Amino acid sequence: MIIKDYPDRDLLVLGLVDEISNTITATLQHEERASIAVPGGTTPGPIFDDLCSVDLDWSRVDIVLTDERWVPEDSDRSNTRLLRERLLRDKAAAANLVPLYAPTDTPEESLGALEGGIRAISPLTLVLLGMGTDKHTASIFPGADKLDAALSPNAPPIVAMRAPGAPEPRVTLSEPVLNGAMAKHLLILGPDKRTALEQAQKQKPHDAPIAAFLRDLTVHWAE
Repeated sequence: MIIKDYPDRDLLVLGLVDEISNTITATLQHEERASIAVPGGTTPGPIFDDLCSVDLDWSRVDIVLTDERWVPEDSDRSNTRLLRERLLRDKAAAANLVPLYAPTDTPEESLGALEGGIRAISPLTLVLLGMGTDKHTASIFPGADKLDAALSPNAPPIVAMRAPGAPEPRVTLSEPVLNGAMAKHLLILGPDKRTALEQAQKQKPHDAPIAAFLRDLTVHWAE
């Protein structure tokens, strides 16, 4: 694991946008397509705001969320909605969004159809992870009902997940898909998350799911 400390959040955004865009550019020089997985939530928003204006061949880029809440896209809790509003615009509007949601009552009803899209873009070129102070990443939560299934090396590409405190079901990319990415990055902000990451280095993935992804991980942190 490599930790990159930035003097402030603005410089972190610039550095991470450069890292992602350079990886995509390099990949497209020798591959037909590139694929990236990104988190939802508010933290990566400034990254998306800058990344969407980078001059890339976005028509050859597939984008998928690392996880999604099982809510319609017009919900203010939808990560897909966030992507459309902040990343899939400007030059990046030409990118292909691989869905992690379908309009069925439960995620289990749609997992089979959604898995095909993930298999088609795997292995991922790059994954950008987030992390909570409880050390969850994507929707792989401590105490979740399918935690062990999502962390299994034989896990399917997508796992439906229900976790204590989560008001709706979720779907998450599994450990093999996330760890199978050619480049892995983690974005965390503030002292609490830095402390949580340091604690996770001494814990097992069942208690600190982010611990399953620390190998060959580049961490981007600012106060």
